[in-house]
Amino acid sequence: MNRFRLLAIGTTLLFALATTAQQATTSASTKNPSAGAHAGVPTAEGQLTFLTAKLDLTGDQQEKIKPILQELHDTTVKLVQDQSISRDERLSKVRDSRYAADNKIRTLLNDDQKKKLDQVEQEPHPELHGDVKGSNL
Repeated sequence: MNRFRLLAIGTTLLFALATTAQQATTSASTKNPSAGAHAGVPTAEGQLTFLTAKLDLTGDQQEKIKPILQELHDTTVKLVQDQSISRDERLSKVRDSRYAADNKIRTLLNDDQKKKLDQVEQEPHPELHGDVKGSNL
């Protein structure tokens, strides 16, 4: 009888741990919907929404910036998944693609928006990137 009780308690604990782990994963993905399928890589839509709020982008600017952000996202995802190159090389390539996207976006902004972007770029943005410490970049 004691063995049965012990087995039942152990099974219940394992089930509770599995349920808690699943809930933690689900809540993390709902807290950071802009992270997309790849942790730490924000979606183009998430970045566009963020930049629109921070820089007061016009509709025309949003239309022109979205493909730039989509290209950045696609390039970053490919680099994150590419395990044939070293981590430092991946970081360097991601950084280069971010600088290129930043330069393209800046050509579409007015002077006030460029100043705001300078300020935004100095701040951390966990709402876009989530916990990038744990990313496989």
